[in-house]
Amino acid sequence: MILRCGGYQGERSIHTRALRLIEAELRRAGIAVELNIDITQHGHKAADLLGMVESGDLDLCYFNSSYLSERVPSLRLLDLPFMINDRAQAYRHLDGPLGDRLAGDVMAVTRFRVLEFWDNGFRHISNRLRPVREPRDCDGMKIRTLDNPLHQEIFRAFGFRPVVVDVKDLPGAVASGAVDAQENPLTNTVNFGIHRSHRYISLTAHFFGVALLLVNAVHFDRWPAATQQGIRAAAASATRTQRVLATSEDIDCLAYLQKDGCQIVSTAALDRARFETAIADIRSREMAKLDPALTAIF
Repeated sequence: MILRCGGYQGERSIHTRALRLIEAELRRAGIAVELNIDITQHGHKAADLLGMVESGDLDLCYFNSSYLSERVPSLRLLDLPFMINDRAQAYRHLDGPLGDRLAGDVMAVTRFRVLEFWDNGFRHISNRLRPVREPRDCDGMKIRTLDNPLHQEIFRAFGFRPVVVDVKDLPGAVASGAVDAQENPLTNTVNFGIHRSHRYISLTAHFFGVALLLVNAVHFDRWPAATQQGIRAAAASATRTQRVLATSEDIDCLAYLQKDGCQIVSTAALDRARFETAIADIRSREMAKLDPALTAIF
């Protein structure tokens, strides 16, 4: 068999580097791997990855959990702002009963099996117009958001005008001024070249992003037990490294952005209480929809 894997970022990406680790470990185990690190270079949108894996055109990919939260309601827990402030705590939950529950819910309504939960970074706001320290600074700005209705509602509550843009088109939208602001982990802000146009970066950490490492469940269940075990072991090993890379990337990218002359609004300089107040009703409503066993975790 050949394990066909796909991603949507270049070689510098921590996700791509983790995929390369999976590739190397599986090759050592005698499992052939075909890796397309960036499908956007071959005529696809980044979001096409989900359909390609679910249909069986690919076997494995990583992708932001937010793109599945409309289909898998329990994933909406990860879309609530200011819920996760500590990486280590998040890892403990995702590697324990919470992760088991989320993985089971994904498998119940999709053709995916969740192999691992990757660190998709604390998400921060960048923009081209002015420093953002509180919600009124966001008023009227067009912000690029994920294709996720809850995210759009949250940013609208902050004062932004949400615009959905695929990752493939994000650098162009930023460079052209089609959007005034965007939100991403710092590694993406740097690697996509967003900082060249967006010189104001606010360390809001409004979301802690989780990327699901997904495999086509039908294919996975057909593979020999030894192959399944090898893939799980490679995925677990790569995840440990991916999380270390994610933490170090935050430090390195912040230092790079400061050296490059970007104006950084630190977490301490933000009026976080005003941001939390702006979305308090949304968070309460969404928490009430979730299983209390999930919300009690945080």
